[in-house]
Amino acid sequence: MSGIFGQNPAAKSAWHPGFVKRARQARPDLLNGRQRQRVCMQTITTTEALVAFCKRAANARYLTVDTEFMRESTYWPILCLLQIATGDEVALVDPVAGKGMDFAPLFRLFADKGVLKVFHAGKQDIEIFVHLSGAAPVPIFDTQIAAAVCGFGDSIAYDSLVREITGEKLDKSSRFTDWSHRPLSDRQIAYAAADVTHLRDVYEHLDRKLDELGRRAWVEDELAELGRAEAYQLDPGDAWNRLKLKVNKPSELALMQALAAWRERRARDRDVPRQRVIKDDAIYEIAQQQPTDETSFERLRTTSRGFSRSAVGGEILAVVREVLARDPQSLPKVPRRPRGPSPKGAVGDLMRVLLKSVSEAHGVAPRVIATSSDIDAIVLDDHADVPALTGWRRKLFGEQALAIKHGGLALGADASGVVPVEVELKPR
Repeated sequence: MSGIFGQNPAAKSAWHPGFVKRARQARPDLLNGRQRQRVCMQTITTTEALVAFCKRAANARYLTVDTEFMRESTYWPILCLLQIATGDEVALVDPVAGKGMDFAPLFRLFADKGVLKVFHAGKQDIEIFVHLSGAAPVPIFDTQIAAAVCGFGDSIAYDSLVREITGEKLDKSSRFTDWSHRPLSDRQIAYAAADVTHLRDVYEHLDRKLDELGRRAWVEDELAELGRAEAYQLDPGDAWNRLKLKVNKPSELALMQALAAWRERRARDRDVPRQRVIKDDAIYEIAQQQPTDETSFERLRTTSRGFSRSAVGGEILAVVREVLARDPQSLPKVPRRPRGPSPKGAVGDLMRVLLKSVSEAHGVAPRVIATSSDIDAIVLDDHADVPALTGWRRKLFGEQALAIKHGGLALGADASGVVPVEVELKPR
């Protein structure tokens, strides 16, 4: 737990017995050798304490940030605890114990461009702040993204990354506990604090590594997208894109789009999970079977008996009738599958060999550069909307993959392994 000890006379630190015990077990040399040192950790439950902490934190070069939340029974995540660490202080901001606390000072701190906010796999954390304030923290850094381009593998878990970088083994037993229950246990508090204290060491290691490898530009596009508030504000009209369902007729596609938009609005307005309103497979079956009355609705396999007579069932029937009453010429066209070589044929195989060679040469997991689905899409479409054809991935792999597809690049081999060989194309 390096970095969790320090003096800060301005901080009203809470000496939590369980946390201090765990800290002493982790680094007895620091506590025993520095009798005047204090563990600067506080639990914040009032606006006044939050204001004071944010003033001190505004002087930090960076903050490490994590949240504990619950979402099993709601559309919007419920923030139960917010952990923030500076270089010498840990704050556990507790909105459950501190009901009515004003988060405006925190949002001002998150908007301060002079203080970097460091997360690990921060998408869900950032979504909470966008929902609460309408804005994402700026600027941000995500250690999972940085770890991927520094050779730690695709989507590495936080505890695994901490162990590889610091050698510390984290106690993750509190990960799935009820964070809305108070009081928090000693184990929960230690777990919550460790999530941001170790993150400082992880960030500083990866920050140096990006410069050493010359790969800082590799993460910039992804960090920019992660910090884009609009990415967390889903338009109900786009909700159908979440569905991994294939339809073959314009009327089916129109129904799937309309039902997904209706479900999104209903779930959001009532703050319940999407699947609790109606499941994905039910949307798919309704789009295919197109029931327009209670009798045909009752024949569906994916809904319960009597569902058609419920308020939700009535709304669904109204959506179906409205879509089917549209002018057929106004219905969306079902996208045609691009024509090209089979993704599972020789061209795709060559691209996969190229990917393996590139990933080995740069010490990066293949999936970080391109997925199998990316390769399938590139085989079919030179302009496929996939990460492998954008940013650093395009320069590293995408352009060569396209050259293989069009005969401008061949693959050879020597003692070092697979070697790309340019091919001079002769006019036909």
